[in-house]
Amino acid sequence: MIVKSILSAKGRDVMTIAPTATLAEATNILADRKIGALVVTGAGGRITGIISERDIVRAFARYGASALQMPLSEVMTRKVVTCTPTDTVAMLMERMTAGKFRHLPVMDEGNLVGIISIGDVVKYRLTELEFEQGAMRDYIQTA
Repeated sequence: MIVKSILSAKGRDVMTIAPTATLAEATNILADRKIGALVVTGAGGRITGIISERDIVRAFARYGASALQMPLSEVMTRKVVTCTPTDTVAMLMERMTAGKFRHLPVMDEGNLVGIISIGDVVKYRLTELEFEQGAMRDYIQTA
């Protein structure tokens, strides 16, 4: 399965936020939307970073409660690893495992077109395994 298939099923909505927004604003959006990360975008929708729950924990550990008033540009992850619609689930699992992160923005010809979470990857991998198991069961019953 490829990223494009996952996006077709789950949708292409991506929550973005400006680098000038505060950490408090970001945490409110994450909590309200029940999501784990926001893509930080600047002028022209260009990705400038990503803010995840892990970044928030690090900010609190380093700055305490005052982190809530800091702009995201000071606490976000700047080096954002992305994927493309043609990447496979296996490629995503490898990238997420190697980088120890759970969210990959999806880029197509320089445009942000979606986001894939580890939950999405697990869900679609389980679907594949169930299909393979069913096919194997059908094959054995007809042999």
